[in-house]
Amino acid sequence: MSLLEVRSVSKVFDVDGKTIEVLREISMSVDEGEFICFIGPSGCGKTTLLRIIAGLEFPSSGSVLLDGTPIKGPGPERGMVFQEYSLFPWRTVLDNVAFGPEIQGVPKEERYRIAREYLKMVGLERFESRYPHELSGGMKQRVAIARALVNNPKALLMDEPFGALDAQTRNVMQSELLRIWERERKTIIFVTHSVDEAIYLGDKIIVFSARPGRVKEVIGIDLPRPRKRTSLEVNMIRDKILQDLKTEIKI
Repeated sequence: MSLLEVRSVSKVFDVDGKTIEVLREISMSVDEGEFICFIGPSGCGKTTLLRIIAGLEFPSSGSVLLDGTPIKGPGPERGMVFQEYSLFPWRTVLDNVAFGPEIQGVPKEERYRIAREYLKMVGLERFESRYPHELSGGMKQRVAIARALVNNPKALLMDEPFGALDAQTRNVMQSELLRIWERERKTIIFVTHSVDEAIYLGDKIIVFSARPGRVKEVIGIDLPRPRKRTSLEVNMIRDKILQDLKTEIKI
């Protein structure tokens, strides 16, 4: 069953009096519980489309529907994890995670109970009294994931969340995210520039063309998890995606 439908979405920006077409006639459907990865050349509109799905941007034409209802703005049914460590520096780890339930009026004792459950899920229960500046990059993103999940969203939207991490930490975080996804079975839409990351994580990879971004190809990944990054099957998919991207990148 389709949870999310993107219908003929186009997006045009007016920058210094010039019209820039970022997305052109994007259509796709995302099933409940799917792990979808967006990949494409820089500037192709991947993040713009994610922000439209989040309700942080609006399409110039077309529409996005969640459970058949048009998206008109942000909402708790869509959790967002950004590339930047978007935590409140003046709040502890526990208070950062409890922020969503707090603004929804959940009593303090109950919101702390829920927040602690999600901190335990991401392996940070011993760090609830720390502040963001006391955490590593990977730990900060675990807090951000917990903060997004604590509202029990239908979909988790992730904009290159591991892009700023070193290679080893990034691999660990990918495995951690899969562990959480397999437990929660949330629909995930994940933007990345890494072909390897997309293949390791995704059920389906949406390959975008160069700007204006269009859906160039949809590649299903029917390989069991955990995936061996150097297997023949993975290498074949990697080569195909790299060839697709090579035709779009103009040097």
